[in-house]
Amino acid sequence: MTSITQMEDLYTQRGKRARELHAAGQKVVGYFCCFVPDEIIAAFDMIPYRIQGCMSEPIDRADAHIEPMACPFARSCFNMAIKGDYSFLDGFVVPHSCDTIERMYHIWRENTPAAFNHFLNVPHMMGPSSDAFYRKELEFFIKALEDWSGKTFDPAKLKDAIKLYNQRRARLRELYALRKPDPPLVSGAEITQLLVAGMGMPADEHIELIDGLIGEIMRRPQPKGPKQPRIFIWGNEIDDTAFIKLVEESGASVVMDDLCTGSRFFWDDVPETADPLDGIVSRYLHIHCPRSYKPAAETREDDLENRFGYIGEFVKTWHADGVIFYIIRYCDTCELEGPDLREYLNVKGLPVLMIEDDYSTSTIGQLRTRVQAFLEMIV
Repeated sequence: MTSITQMEDLYTQRGKRARELHAAGQKVVGYFCCFVPDEIIAAFDMIPYRIQGCMSEPIDRADAHIEPMACPFARSCFNMAIKGDYSFLDGFVVPHSCDTIERMYHIWRENTPAAFNHFLNVPHMMGPSSDAFYRKELEFFIKALEDWSGKTFDPAKLKDAIKLYNQRRARLRELYALRKPDPPLVSGAEITQLLVAGMGMPADEHIELIDGLIGEIMRRPQPKGPKQPRIFIWGNEIDDTAFIKLVEESGASVVMDDLCTGSRFFWDDVPETADPLDGIVSRYLHIHCPRSYKPAAETREDDLENRFGYIGEFVKTWHADGVIFYIIRYCDTCELEGPDLREYLNVKGLPVLMIEDDYSTSTIGQLRTRVQAFLEMIV
């Protein structure tokens, strides 16, 4: 089986590898969002599993427990849990990434509890006191894992996990670098499949898959064709290829992203510090996310640069011609951040298309005309 075939199989059959490991006796710990450190779970010899929804299935049972105007991604995940799709999870961990996800912890725990359930309180403000608070929360998390598993936390194993996950981050950055040429050597849809496949398997296996994929990409014929607009995607959850394929089939190349299921969750390494928790705190608490508040700079221009400068570097390095915001409906954090980010990008001469959509493949086709019109404006 080629790496591309394996990737497509794991993407299509989500949770397949995690279910196999669960059946073999390993504990699988499911979690939401970017703020739960994989490394801590892996240091206890457990499998971290990033919980995903299903855009192709209707939300037919969750609305009995959650109001319909809540985040459709969160509702989709819970819908799957009610139907037993997450019965292989031994543990369930939720950070306070946003208010809906925070509420999801209580609803999920009451209706479909795992053997281990834990809430991780993550500060929204950035600063020294936030670091201290988050570290204490991680210490509570570690103690809870010790009590549940019967194992004693070993800092040396956490250091090993940090090295392993940093290796995975480095490989993913190598893969993303293959999108810099014009035309890119790898499509955005392939990147999405690879990332989703890796959300339910051990890091060492994902590294092997990434390496195999990079090798196959480098051996296939170089892509040719007329120049296409190069698009940067910003938003929250995109764990399905449907929208990325729509953009690429409309005549563009998706070359870079800032998504919590994309570069946001892996881009920066965890510093290898003497006390490994110091590195974990430094990296995870300062993930670029609309839910986090940085101290305001003195001027409006400085403030926007302070908040979005990393995006400016992304669009410059990957030579983006335009930006599409793909925001899941009712996501207040992205909705509030979007206008400021659009202002920042417009000043840099980048056109922006802002899309709000349900977490469903049934609505994707309706967006085709808007995307095509935006691309024609760029050309």
